[in-house]
Amino acid sequence: MAFVALHPMPGKAMNLMRDHEDKELRIQNRRYLGSKAKLVTAIRTIVKRYCKGATVFADVFAGTGVVAAAFPEMRLITNDILFSNYICHQAWFLPEIYSHQKVEKLIGIYNAACPSQDNYMSINFADTYFSAANCMKIGYIREDIEQRFKSGELNRRERAMLITSLLYAMDKIANTVGHYDAYRRGGCLDTVLEMRTPVPPECRDGGNECFNEDANALIRHLKCDILFLDPPYNSRQYSDAYHLLENVARWEKPPVEGVARKMDRKNIKSDYCTVGAEAVFADLIENASAKYIVLTYNNMASKGNQRSNARLSDKSILDTLKRKGRTSVFSISHKAFSTGKSQRDDNEERIFLCECGKSNFIASPLNYTGGKYRILQQLFDAFPIEIDTFVDLFCGGCNVGVNVRAKSVILCDANPQLMGLLQMMKSLSGENIITRVSEIASEFGLSDSETYGYDHYGCESSSGLGSFNKNGYERLKKCYATLQDGDIEKSLTLYALIVYSFNNQMRFNRKKEFNLPVGKRDFNSKMKRKVRDFADAIKSEHMQLQQRDFRELDVSSIGDRDLVYADPPYLVTCATYNESGGWTEKDECDLLSLLDRIDANGGRFALSNVTESKGKKNEILLRWLERNTARYRCIPIRSDYSNSNYQRKNTGASKEVLVVNY
Repeated sequence: MAFVALHPMPGKAMNLMRDHEDKELRIQNRRYLGSKAKLVTAIRTIVKRYCKGATVFADVFAGTGVVAAAFPEMRLITNDILFSNYICHQAWFLPEIYSHQKVEKLIGIYNAACPSQDNYMSINFADTYFSAANCMKIGYIREDIEQRFKSGELNRRERAMLITSLLYAMDKIANTVGHYDAYRRGGCLDTVLEMRTPVPPECRDGGNECFNEDANALIRHLKCDILFLDPPYNSRQYSDAYHLLENVARWEKPPVEGVARKMDRKNIKSDYCTVGAEAVFADLIENASAKYIVLTYNNMASKGNQRSNARLSDKSILDTLKRKGRTSVFSISHKAFSTGKSQRDDNEERIFLCECGKSNFIASPLNYTGGKYRILQQLFDAFPIEIDTFVDLFCGGCNVGVNVRAKSVILCDANPQLMGLLQMMKSLSGENIITRVSEIASEFGLSDSETYGYDHYGCESSSGLGSFNKNGYERLKKCYATLQDGDIEKSLTLYALIVYSFNNQMRFNRKKEFNLPVGKRDFNSKMKRKVRDFADAIKSEHMQLQQRDFRELDVSSIGDRDLVYADPPYLVTCATYNESGGWTEKDECDLLSLLDRIDANGGRFALSNVTESKGKKNEILLRWLERNTARYRCIPIRSDYSNSNYQRKNTGASKEVLVVNY
């Protein structure tokens, strides 16, 4: 391979390049309250990872449009209640053909202009936000743009590009603190207004659309794959903050009043800045037609001054989104605009992802005893919102690990057969697994009730298919014992056994022989759906598999933003994985000692366990909890493991807990 030496560009050429760039205007070259420019990378990462097959991206509180611009490969739909933002969206995203040369030439003329005649801007705004000379120039330019558009010299996009250039130029030199609620008395007014030529982002789809409507009205006739929402967070109305830019963009020349020289803005106020925000948000989500909803919202619920406090509570956001589909939360440190008492170091921006129409969680195709699917919401409510690395120390069927939202997930277990199954599901597509398991079933003469029905096998649904499948199932068990350990075919055969086994579980005797009897059911559509969903989820690049004993965990690698989740075999129960001394008192003590070391090292942990089962108490756990009352919290869990054959009715309820150190 040849290597080419890169030499610095000659000074003159570099200066020419900089001069050219200085004359160009790009979408991100604007100050804007609540801008998501710094979050674009995080938003795009989440969309790429979780929003599969999306081709239409709608941003209905688009602001500057910087988030929409991050998805040029999709068809874009933008909306904003402010016309000053809508006109910019037309410039950046409309597919209409425009003349770059014409726009550039007119901008040159406007920059050179020195008008001397008073106009709407100079009469109403001289020496406030801008100098009298700049106001006269702004009014002259805006009127000229409008006249050229009305005469047909400019098309809609060319007009939008010129107005956008003017608004950006105004915002760059405005005598404000970043918005137009007030101007600075005695501030510098010397900077001369200079427009630059807009360079729209390269959008690949010719069907982009821009709207200037109330979001809740638009949502009723809008369809998209991804609905991105960045509504106002607090009582500060954007129509107040940007009234002057809105005035210039609309160019209706209304009367203005007050020290801030504001026009009448009643028709562009947002309900999301009022006490009715939760109701309008619920209405928006209920009427949304999208595959995915991505919402950004910060955590200023009641931390700043009254005007800064968030109008939507975390509870209302989550409750509303969960009614729509499976919802996850990602948290990112983000310094938002703030004044006075609102200045905080712990301000965080949250990104909520709702997978519309999907069950809240993915169910594992492994019916692992004590699986946590039924209590996932309780666990996730108790987990930290933001997790860098999630270590599932006893992953079992992976109901927790495959559903938790973290930057990376490590799925650990000491059971080689289990880890072989998970590796097989990570390696093969769901359809490949289904096809191969169906072929194995056919090869050993096992039933396919989904295709042929129960009558075909001389069986009834109430009694099940065990009588028909018993002989083929026993032959399959013998075949499994002959296969090579570590081979993917052995894992596929093991899963076929699980599908046809009692309660769809797996159990091995001391000789490592699969020793569950045949079950009542076969490979039905529900199980196949679980395989598809689970195999797709576990393939994510952020999930790793590690076969190891829990004692091998490197405690020093666990940081204060990580979480180790431990769901060990329960010492006082008799689950299949805990038969014949599968989990001993020494194991229990070693695990609790490991958790203590994680805590001492500054890491976070969460432990699932039972303090009592069928009248038998876990004295080791209870003594440990008593010693650490001041350090750890013990959260009661409402549990129901109907898939566990050891949870018999009327034998005394188990008292399950989640112990956390945060």
